[in-house]
Amino acid sequence: MGVKTEITLSELNQLFPSYGFTKISPTASGIIDTTYIVHTKTNGYILKRYERDIPHKIILDIRLLNNLKSVGLNVPTCLDENSGWYIYEKLKGKQPRSVRNYHIQALGRFLAKMHKETSKKRCNSNIIIEDEVTQALKYVKANYFGYYKRFEFLKNFTHKHEAIIHGDIFKDNTIFNGRDIGVIDFIDSSCGTFAYDVAVALIGFDVRKHNDYFINLFLKSYNQHAPKKLSKKAIKEKMKFAANFFALKRVYEYKNTSRARELLK
Repeated sequence: MGVKTEITLSELNQLFPSYGFTKISPTASGIIDTTYIVHTKTNGYILKRYERDIPHKIILDIRLLNNLKSVGLNVPTCLDENSGWYIYEKLKGKQPRSVRNYHIQALGRFLAKMHKETSKKRCNSNIIIEDEVTQALKYVKANYFGYYKRFEFLKNFTHKHEAIIHGDIFKDNTIFNGRDIGVIDFIDSSCGTFAYDVAVALIGFDVRKHNDYFINLFLKSYNQHAPKKLSKKAIKEKMKFAANFFALKRVYEYKNTSRARELLK
């Protein structure tokens, strides 16, 4: 479940009396933080409680979302906060099930515009991927040594700080309203490279099942508007790292080797 801290409809309305909420539903996603979908008579919202001690990161996240919204990107801004509970916009649309050409093209346009915007600002996010890798490798070496041999090469990876990236755009962090894309869950955005951000997104959208076709389609859309052009070779190199990095995380954080194998195919 996506709920660690429970809250009732009555308690919710006491925290946010001006909304007049009529319904609250727990989500099944959001393993780390608590997430509900809540409704008034006319609108839906996302209710979140961060189950980590990251107050500074939450402030940075809210600023980033406001910034991206101001340049026309479809992201959910924070509308209200009380006692550690945050209300966000609920984007219209649904998560894609099967990936089509227009999903990849929209993804390319979104990331190009986002990267163009984040490249203008100093990168000072407080999450560094190398630290995650070191911690995870130590655990996996002690508990899943067969997987450790597969992941060991990650310890030599240096994640350059080019700009703020999302770093986790899998299909379940996107919402499509027709052909228009929205992207959610920026709380773990960090310093990184554009190529890595793109690589994660392409893995998240199953492009490896389509050989190079979707990579070419994505780059044609992305390179028209991005702050710098990316090559297919650079993307493929980062895709190898990204697939193994997220497989490592699944073993380390969720002890889920079957889901790790999905990424290692």
